[in-house]
Amino acid sequence: MSDSCAAPIRSLDVNAYRIPTDQPESDGTFEWQATTMVVVHLEAGGQRGIGYTYADTATATLISDTLRDVVIGRDAMGVEGAWWAMAGAIRNLGRPGIASMAISAVDVALWDLKGKLLGVSVLGLLGAAREAVPIYGSGGFTSYDIPTLQQQLYGWVGMGIPRVKMKVGRDPDCDPERVRAARDAIGPGAQLFVDANGAYSRKQSLHLAQRYAEFDVSWFEEPVSSDDLDGLRLLRDRAPAGMDIAAGEYGYDVPYFRRMLASGSVDVLQADGSRCGGITGFRQAAAVAQAFSIPLSAHCAASLHVQVCCACQDVRHIEYFHDHVRIEEELFDGVLRPNDGALRPDLSRPGLGLEFKTSNAQQYAL
Repeated sequence: MSDSCAAPIRSLDVNAYRIPTDQPESDGTFEWQATTMVVVHLEAGGQRGIGYTYADTATATLISDTLRDVVIGRDAMGVEGAWWAMAGAIRNLGRPGIASMAISAVDVALWDLKGKLLGVSVLGLLGAAREAVPIYGSGGFTSYDIPTLQQQLYGWVGMGIPRVKMKVGRDPDCDPERVRAARDAIGPGAQLFVDANGAYSRKQSLHLAQRYAEFDVSWFEEPVSSDDLDGLRLLRDRAPAGMDIAAGEYGYDVPYFRRMLASGSVDVLQADGSRCGGITGFRQAAAVAQAFSIPLSAHCAASLHVQVCCACQDVRHIEYFHDHVRIEEELFDGVLRPNDGALRPDLSRPGLGLEFKTSNAQQYAL
């Protein structure tokens, strides 16, 4: 590529930030006390586009060492071409994992930059299918005691979010009582979701699905490992009526999503644009879900997903995840607040509508 491009990309900067949690957190299979965010800035035509992912610092190294030279000099208007060029550049590294998360951060920055260059929102570039996307409050970590769990879930319902999700799987014997406490806190009118992060066995999952149905749980996420497609299919076939089986957040490419849907393993497919190739990759996942007549749900990173989800008719909701909401509100200007249980893009702001608060982020820089 050369300066004959409409808007050649002049620079790519990437930085990583490690943000502590507000208290120790855990789910059914993992414990953590901090979250790492990798942030990319691209410059072209006097504008700066921003993209990000939640990933290891190795992701920033891969972007700097491998993807920077792929995108610099390319036309900022040609997002799709840049995406395929990046996918080609990591061929020998493998798509799943860090490579896809690196592509995700750069792709999001490309879309944001294009919108800013044209003075329109990302949704304006994609074409709107809806004005807003429902969200569900997500957290309810297994490290929380019962009062903390109840306070968090009740707080979301009090904000007008009629769907909440909690973690299970750390102590299966205690999980039914935790779920009972959650239902007591949110009352009968709100939807209650549970997420085991693959902690249960197949038979445990079947048993606990029946127990959770007593508390009107309508969403059972990763009851078994998302790699156990036969186990997910067993749960989908035998779970109580009205309880959706969901998985897919660890999908990094189209073949993963296609295998999951072809096996009939889930009622709802999850995809994460910060992992599966950014906005471009998320749209690919949405197309696969549409081909199988399965609804899609966006995993975490609400500020990244809201506009692309508004361009997809069959997206059910976005996960309004406690850690990411807290981080994005601290580090970005332009973060949306829920209204009637949904997020509605501000179309007056170009690109993603976000600006990075460098001064706030410096304390977390790696």
